[in-house]
Amino acid sequence: MIWLENVQVRRGGTLALKGVDLRVERGEIVALIGANGAGKTTTLATISGLLRCEQGEIRFAPDAQGEPRDITRLAPEQIVRAGISHCPEGRQIFGNLSVRENLLVGAYLRDDDEAIEADVEMVHGLFPILAERANLPGNRLSGGEQMMLAIGRALMSQPRLLLLDEPSLGLAPRLVEQIFDILRRIRDEGTTVLLVEQNAAMALELADRGYVLETGSVALAGSGRELARNEDVRRAYLGIVG
Repeated sequence: MIWLENVQVRRGGTLALKGVDLRVERGEIVALIGANGAGKTTTLATISGLLRCEQGEIRFAPDAQGEPRDITRLAPEQIVRAGISHCPEGRQIFGNLSVRENLLVGAYLRDDDEAIEADVEMVHGLFPILAERANLPGNRLSGGEQMMLAIGRALMSQPRLLLLDEPSLGLAPRLVEQIFDILRRIRDEGTTVLLVEQNAAMALELADRGYVLETGSVALAGSGRELARNEDVRRAYLGIVG
């Protein structure tokens, strides 16, 4: 679905990504874990065009028949059109817009009104509370509801690849489990997911594969199960000693 090859990105004069190589296959959930400052959010922002590569290449396969497409230099709008949607850290919903209006913002590149309404109903099916809150301003929602709205808004562009940054941040464990169950459903219904997550244990349990980033480089890669069993990962990110 997407390949990063030798991607280098500079932020504020500092090399934030130092030759990152990773791939996400169609139909997978892939987790990026690592300490704060490791380059996880930078990786997502680079894929979505918010940051530019200093070196390297990002290729995206738009459909089952198409050849991988070089998206390294595309503008964010073009990347959304290609089939990639980014749900950012901190949710970043529009607090003064209603829940419904926030969802429609996610479909701003589309003009298929009937299909848009069908996707609003799809999001309501995933997150029934959003149907109940449809006319409430976004800033009246709880933290968990705002996270649901942010994911729903990202899905409104009909992405083939969903980039998801820290969905569990600040949420109660029960809500985190609910969000992760929805991510499994989203994957099972055909959307590939690249997930940045601070809760490494849950992320690796959910993920088909994972990468560990350390100071802008890939330190480890493997299946979610393999990484969860790795002693270095267990000590550094899962809080397990011995």
